[in-house]
Amino acid sequence: MPHFHTLRVYYEDTDMAGIVYYANYLKFIERGRSEWVRQIGVDQNVLKDDHGIVFVVRRVEADYLSSARLDDVLTVETVLADLKGASFVMDQRVLRGEQVLFSARVLVATMGQSGRPVRLPAEIRAKMVD
Repeated sequence: MPHFHTLRVYYEDTDMAGIVYYANYLKFIERGRSEWVRQIGVDQNVLKDDHGIVFVVRRVEADYLSSARLDDVLTVETVLADLKGASFVMDQRVLRGEQVLFSARVLVATMGQSGRPVRLPAEIRAKMVD
């Protein structure tokens, strides 16, 4: 099931022409992923404190399709595309109404305190696929 997060484009998100600066789309999709994690019932602070696990973006493949502008209301759509032992893939899109402005495939690794990949606990995996 897709998760949807709505946001508004503020002046700070834009360049001098009033167009969203390209790097801010990465911030927008980060918020979408964070809200998805929160919605499925995973507290990232507890995950770190109790299991020593954090989520780390390893790769982003992005397509910039059209420009968002100052004061646009955008929707970030987030879908779990793949789940492996120590990583997962999210497909994300930024939309203005029905128009897709940006799309990305994000590979997220699960890392332990040593900086090495670790498997997600079964209870977290179960929340991700429900």
